[in-house]
Amino acid sequence: MRLSDYTDYTLRVLMYCAAHPDRLVTVAEIADRHQVSKNHLMKIVNDLARQGLLETTRGRGGGLRLMQPPSAIRVGDVLRSAETDFRLVECFDASTDTCTLTPACRLKGVLGNALKAYFAELDAVTLADIAGSGSPPGAAADAHRSPVVQTVSGPASRR
Repeated sequence: MRLSDYTDYTLRVLMYCAAHPDRLVTVAEIADRHQVSKNHLMKIVNDLARQGLLETTRGRGGGLRLMQPPSAIRVGDVLRSAETDFRLVECFDASTDTCTLTPACRLKGVLGNALKAYFAELDAVTLADIAGSGSPPGAAADAHRSPVVQTVSGPASRR
């Protein structure tokens, strides 16, 4: 699964605001910082304001800020409102399902459970966890898990 650029930028806007709680931030500032179009960010900011996550002030000295504490904003909720489609495979939508395997297939259940686990993990993390200082998100929960090894492909690591 891959998140859309829209969702990526939505998270960046919220994280930037959470990192600067003591002042109003501007769309131009965020756009400049992340090298993203101001027009694209304006659409995101308007959506976040409609959802009650951002307060916007127009005019000279205006800007935006979070309307809720970062600890009250769950990452899973942000993703659900920003993404438009979580159908991992065709059979997730009964109205468009033409797969001949659907009556006997167990893949839909496996993928459905994986999606639930994905959101359970994201619902356990708040904006404060990903934008603030201190322990990384899930540090307490990860203490009992085995370490994960991440492989990075690139020119230096190719064989």
